Amino acid sequence: MIDNIFGIDILSFLVASPALAALIMLLLPKQKVIARWAALLLALILAYFALVAFLNYQSNPTPADGMTYAMEVQVPWFELLGASWHVGVDGISAVLVLLTGILTPLAVLVSWEIEDRVNMHMALILFFQTGLMGVFVSLDLMTFFLFWELSLVPMYFLINQWGGPNRQYASVKFIIYSLGGSLGFLLAAQLIGWSVSAVLGHPSFDMVTLTEVWPKLADTVGATLLGVPLETVKGLAFIAFFLAFAIKVPIWPFHTWLPDAHGEAPTAGSMLLAGVMLKLGAYGFLRLVIPLFPDVGVAPIDLLGFIQTNAAQLFAVLAMLGVVMGAFAAFGQTDIKRLVAYSSVNHMGFVVMGLAVTALAYGQSKVTGSTDIMQDAILATNGAVLQMFNHGLSSAAMFLLAGGIYHKTHTRDMTQYGGFWVKAPIYGGIFIFTSMASLGLPGLNGFVSEFLVVRGTWPVYTGLTLIAMVGLLFTGAYILKGIRAVLHGPFNMHWRDYHLEIEIREVIAIAPLMALMLVTGIVPNWILPIINDSVTRILGG
Repeated sequence: MIDNIFGIDILSFLVASPALAALIMLLLPKQKVIARWAALLLALILAYFALVAFLNYQSNPTPADGMTYAMEVQVPWFELLGASWHVGVDGISAVLVLLTGILTPLAVLVSWEIEDRVNMHMALILFFQTGLMGVFVSLDLMTFFLFWELSLVPMYFLINQWGGPNRQYASVKFIIYSLGGSLGFLLAAQLIGWSVSAVLGHPSFDMVTLTEVWPKLADTVGATLLGVPLETVKGLAFIAFFLAFAIKVPIWPFHTWLPDAHGEAPTAGSMLLAGVMLKLGAYGFLRLVIPLFPDVGVAPIDLLGFIQTNAAQLFAVLAMLGVVMGAFAAFGQTDIKRLVAYSSVNHMGFVVMGLAVTALAYGQSKVTGSTDIMQDAILATNGAVLQMFNHGLSSAAMFLLAGGIYHKTHTRDMTQYGGFWVKAPIYGGIFIFTSMASLGLPGLNGFVSEFLVVRGTWPVYTGLTLIAMVGLLFTGAYILKGIRAVLHGPFNMHWRDYHLEIEIREVIAIAPLMALMLVTGIVPNWILPIINDSVTRILGG
């Protein structure tokens, strides 16, 4: 088991080394061939160590000292502020670290089609990995926020500099939405970190400490905080956290930045944006919102004077709307990249539905001691986390295929396609396989995770789950519409002299994703026990 590299613990190495790799890319000669091969080699080395970290966790998921997190390291950083360099992983973050490690070299390989400022493009992809890894391994709220913000910068420039015709609009919209949510996140994080000083005697942003102290703050400091009712403070902090993560997932109706960003981003940017960046929001809900605000999630809310509900149920309603509206919107698209973008809203809706059950069960267990729905919540949460991983594979593959055909035809309008099967049979076979995985065909990865989510949510939110099945029906409709528009029907003779077949480089990039889709669909237990171990501990099962 490799615990450190060059004297640095493996998790800190995974955070720092992509930034170092990006710096190397900037210092290399401005020759395309050298830049492409160097970026691929560096990304593969980083992927290897991400795999090592995952295998380390798999071999020792429960540390000997009984702590929740493995490979944990904590050293002083900003003591006056109460922040430290605190990193560690559980089964949830280990899976997302692995996903990030897998997708980065594939995005680099796909980026070999870039001809302009290759060194800078590759450096931004590698630097983006630093932000992602930092979020997934951080156990300090300040460093979590710093890496959360850091991940926005390279993605903004990837869209703004190498995107499509409307890249200026898409990149500005992306950054405004993201920073708008992050502002409240920062203020709420500061509030929480300094509020616990009433208990600890000093401010703290340690996430392990905060999840223990912050929910019980009323027992220590009374009903007010700085003269403001504590319920109001918690409610405002909850709203700030909720908005930041809801925008990132994105949850309906905070999703409108996503189709523009996906549609205009270069292929590698779309792969990483859908494959990993959307998972930051869901991860934030699971790591921060649910543990920090168990009472807010289940507190009764009186809507319009006659509707009794709670935040967890409203969360589930928004998730259901994301599943249904995302499917309807995808079905209405003629732009292939926007179709895949709206499919992400649809599929991430299932993640949020699972997390709504998690929020309800966790809140009930902490506030009232009830464990009536705990087993359902464990199933739903397992499904939500596995869906995060599975969607990362299938969405990245779909954007690779959409970007590949766009790069050859220079149009995303599916009404201009048609009959491509006759000129690109290998592309057609891969397109159908990947589409079926996204659809949730039994035997492929999407089925396992969506089944677990539906099985866990059905006993808790039966009506909402039933309505969400309409979205599942239209998932099949928009997938088949895309297959028909691209591959079937009469061949458009405009493309008779074009090379439409998938390139060897693209096959190499998508092959690992296809292999994982198949293996996870048939033998999901290569990854599910790792997720389940942490989910069960979080929910106290």
